[in-house]
Parts: sequence; C-alpha cells; structure tokens
Amino acid sequence: MTKEEAKIFAGQLFCAGDPELKAIKLRSHKLCHEYSLTYEDETERRAELLKQIVGELGEGAFMQGPIYFHYGVHTKIGKNFFGNYNLTIQDDAPVTIGDNCAFGPNCTIVTPVHPMLPDERYMMLTAEGEKKRLCYAKPVNVGSDCWFGANVVVCSGVTIGDGCVIGAGSVVVRDIPPHSFAAGNPCRVIRTLTEKDTMRYKPEILADNKIIE
Repeated sequence: MTKEEAKIFAGQLFCAGDPELKAIKLRSHKLCHEYSLTYEDETERRAELLKQIVGELGEGAFMQGPIYFHYGVHTKIGKNFFGNYNLTIQDDAPVTIGDNCAFGPNCTIVTPVHPMLPDERYMMLTAEGEKKRLCYAKPVNVGSDCWFGANVVVCSGVTIGDGCVIGAGSVVVRDIPPHSFAAGNPCRVIRTLTEKDTMRYKPEILADNKIIE
C-alpha cells in the first residue's frame, strides 16, 4: 500500500495526482480499455483481464463492456455478478459488491468527495507545506442479491443492504436497508419487498413458467 493509499483508507485528504496513485490508475485504465475492445465471446481473454483489473472477483462474473474501473484493485465483487453496458466504478476508496448482483446499463459507483468551496477544491497545503489539489473518499458497500436498474448512481459512503432493488435513474446518497425497493433522485425507500412481490401473483407474465420451490 502506498502512502497516499493509506490516507484514502483512513478517510483523509489525499493527492489523486500522486505518481504512485497515477500508476495504479493508468494500469487499470489500460486494462479496462483492452477489455472493452474484446468481443463478448472471447471469454478466456476477458476472464484473464478481469482477474488483473479487480481486487477480488467471484466465479460466474460477466461484464458486458465497456467497463471503467478507476483503480480496480480497490474493488471486491462476489460470485455471479452481471454488469451491463458502461459499468463505471470509481473506486478510490474500497467498493464491495456481494454475490448474485445484477447492474443495468450505465450504472456508476463513485467514492471520491471534493471540497465544497472552490478555493479549497483548487488547492490546499499538505503537511509538508506543498500546494496540491486534494480530495477524500468514502467506501461503498453493496450487499448480495441486489438488482440495479439502468442509470443508477451510488454516491460515496453509501451502504445498500442485501436483496434490494434500486429503480432506474436513481441517485443513491444515503444507506438503503435490506430487502427494499428504492428509487428516485435522491433515492428513497418506496417499500419493503415481501412475498407479495412473487411472480405467482402475475400469472399473465408467468405464463407457463414455474417458480422454483
């Protein structure tokens, strides 16, 4: 872990332009670009690239591409993950995603936070007295069995519990409790998901298919 990474994980201001951090990001960006140029049936090559990009990745992951991981190594993803077109994870701080999650097109997770005041956003003094552009970051945690609709944005510091459905176009700025249907900008809990949400109560859609008991 580099000196600036230690600051990130401690929730402190860090310099995103630090040469060691830039090297980590450049590596990830190049690998993501290479992945995004592959065809989806190049499964072995894609799997090889994902192992290099992501810090931890469970079995059965599929990412449609293109993909954009900022650091990559700061992200941990569980098994059976599905990411549709334009998955973007700006993982300055750690991003953790559980098992069996599915993300629709254009989903984004961001962890960095910049100072609110323009002068501070432009330049601050480090402990060594150097003028540098500094920011900080907060981790994002997504539980297992979650489904994100298209164009969902999850902001820094958010935790989303297991079994949640996040409606399309939502901007998630606060924690979402487990087994919730949440939507909107800002995203809010609409209701708790229950047995009443089963496809059994939608026979016209279920047709001649069956629920697995």
